[in-house]
Amino acid sequence: MAIIKVDEVDFQEVLSNEFEKGNIVILKFISEYCDACMALGFELQELNGKYDNVSILEIDCGESGELASIYGVFEVPTMVIYENEDSVLWHQEGVVLAQDIEKIINV
Repeated sequence: MAIIKVDEVDFQEVLSNEFEKGNIVILKFISEYCDACMALGFELQELNGKYDNVSILEIDCGESGELASIYGVFEVPTMVIYENEDSVLWHQEGVVLAQDIEKIINV
């Protein structure tokens, strides 16, 4: 599982590359000083190394507010999980446990 920090400049290119690889893509919208965002980061770290076909694109809403707006992010953390370019598996605000994330990505 790769964690890739992206911004509005490189987002679309990186997202397209990950879909071309056939990866499940998790968009993780965060804020730098958000404690819940840090907690979500710890949950995702528990999955690190378990999945070669999952990529996490980390987007700081303070730096990429337009992306947050496009994806309907009103609170951080928010995760959007794509099975592929055309299929959203999940979209939720708040901290999610690693075991629940695994249930979603094990499609």
